[in-house]
Amino acid sequence: MAAEVINGKEIVRSIREEIKQEVEELSARGTTPGLVVIIVGDDQASHVYVNNKEKACAQVGIQSHVHRLPADTTQEELVKLIHEYNRNPEFHGILVQSPLPGHINEEQVVDEITPEKDVDCFHPVNVGNLMIGKEGMLPCTPAGVMEVLKKIGVSPAGKHAVVVGRSNIVGKPMAMLLLREHATVTICHSRTPNLQDITRQADILVPAVGKAGVIEDRHVKPGAVVIDVGMNRNAEGKLCGDVDFDAVKEIAGYITPVPGCVGPMTITMLLKNTLSSARRASNTGTEAGV
Repeated sequence: MAAEVINGKEIVRSIREEIKQEVEELSARGTTPGLVVIIVGDDQASHVYVNNKEKACAQVGIQSHVHRLPADTTQEELVKLIHEYNRNPEFHGILVQSPLPGHINEEQVVDEITPEKDVDCFHPVNVGNLMIGKEGMLPCTPAGVMEVLKKIGVSPAGKHAVVVGRSNIVGKPMAMLLLREHATVTICHSRTPNLQDITRQADILVPAVGKAGVIEDRHVKPGAVVIDVGMNRNAEGKLCGDVDFDAVKEIAGYITPVPGCVGPMTITMLLKNTLSSARRASNTGTEAGV
């Protein structure tokens, strides 16, 4: 029996409608959430991503501003700009779009964003809070995966979840969020021998390696929930995930399409983090980072 293809567009629509209502309520009390996206250079894919974020902000009523800088911007100039936005009460979220030009140290730049405005959840303070289970910002893509599981009524509690990939952006925080929800979690990666022997044990399988078609039907337990985080292009130039969708959908219980689910969910969680930051600033009577 073929898997149920998760309707990512409907999940995104419903969550963004909730965010829009909360933004309207917060704005009526005098605080309109604001997000600034800083982009350095002319990477075309980055500009597409930034435009999508800008449109999403407009959709839910979040004030957004894209600050475009030339490719020869120095690290010192970028850090100075970040400090200005740290102090700016109109913006509750700061995002520096990756990749940055090679002469800029991305890790050091991220560290300059005040944790309260780090809506990507890349700052070491926010990463540490995630590790110890403290409330705060959540990384957007893993948080989006958890929302998808919630929306389809799948609780990770007591299930075996396998994450394929160990990046700081997705793999590691994904494992932490699943563990927080009482799953038994295994992380696989490029050095894992006999990958299929482990992935076939998964009740919830989250591939996040960035390699088209790396997960085939032989890797999947019948009836498993497969949430594909990968975003690649196949030989024909079409967008695809890490999962061989046509083969795996005949085995899995649930499966996400690529594109159309985790990608827009990631942007949706960025909106949610910005709203949360604005709400915290409003509740304390001060602006985040000031």
